[in-house]
Amino acid sequence: MGERILFAGAPPALPVEGEMLKADFHMHTHYSPDSVLPPEKLVARCLHVGLDCIAVTDHNTTEGAFAVREIAPFMVIIGEEVATSEGEVTGLFLSETIPRGLSPVETAKRIKEQGGLVSLPHPFDRFRSEVITRSGIEDVLPYADIVEVFNSRNNMDADNQKAHEFAREHGLLTSGVSDAHTAIELGRTFVTMPEFDGSPRGFLESLSQGEIHARKMSPLIHIVTSLTKIRKKMLRSR
Repeated sequence: MGERILFAGAPPALPVEGEMLKADFHMHTHYSPDSVLPPEKLVARCLHVGLDCIAVTDHNTTEGAFAVREIAPFMVIIGEEVATSEGEVTGLFLSETIPRGLSPVETAKRIKEQGGLVSLPHPFDRFRSEVITRSGIEDVLPYADIVEVFNSRNNMDADNQKAHEFAREHGLLTSGVSDAHTAIELGRTFVTMPEFDGSPRGFLESLSQGEIHARKMSPLIHIVTSLTKIRKKMLRSR
């Protein structure tokens, strides 16, 4: 489970000048049904591990992202991991929540209508039921900007590798993410990339020069997430 370095874009011919960000574009707060991580603890952990640019991507809501942005002393991108009719699609640089249950194409269109970017989260993870279907990927491909080619919660290296090959085949930018649902996961996988102006266009240009620092999480973390989801569901039913 040692760190590996991948390139988010093409390997740079020359060293990148200027300040570099340590970034992670997939994480969850207690606004997700499978996390109990409060915004305050998330921000504190990010500061501890040196993350200074993040996207909060709670399931089917932007509330957590806005809550984190209110208190974070660093850049916070408003995101959402949206459950479409054929699996999950992530929106970045959103201004409001996108409803769940739409088709992948309609979800992607709504992300674009907000001026956002479309990312494919853990697209080939064979163990997650919420992964987008192959037909869903094909439908959303014309709108896609980024593919997660390393997700710390993917159990199989081959699934991350398949995502990397898919991104290369279709000329899409890549990212590496923690997909953190707990504080301990933050800082394991991140992207180092040049500072940018906070816009989606600037983000893509910066990401194209980035390096992915990749480290897997123990598969046992999925047990923690599942138990959290059950516990929160039981508490809501009381």
